[in-house]
Amino acid sequence: MTVKELIEQTGWQCMTKEADTSREVNGVYCSDLLSWVMGKGQPDQAWITVQSHINVIAVAVLREFSCVILAEGAHFPEEVIARAEQEDLVLLESEAPVYETAKKLMELGI
Repeated sequence: MTVKELIEQTGWQCMTKEADTSREVNGVYCSDLLSWVMGKGQPDQAWITVQSHINVIAVAVLREFSCVILAEGAHFPEEVIARAEQEDLVLLESEAPVYETAKKLMELGI
């Protein structure tokens, strides 16, 4: 499934209007501890977190994630969105808790 299809099927808010949504999503990683994400995240995964600061972008680019999903109704600051667009990284926002957000991805076959 592509990021674009994920957005269409979930209705999650895409915060990066200029980022490439054609990337495939081939798994999910859930964690808020950046060192764990750097060590365990895999390319083309969707990363679910509640962290919204600028370091999230650096880690997501390093691990080559297809997108970052901010759960729990949290919001990305404008400077983080701008940096993600520079890096061509899709940022999504989900109102649901982390568990429900991950469950939705599982229901979609990811």
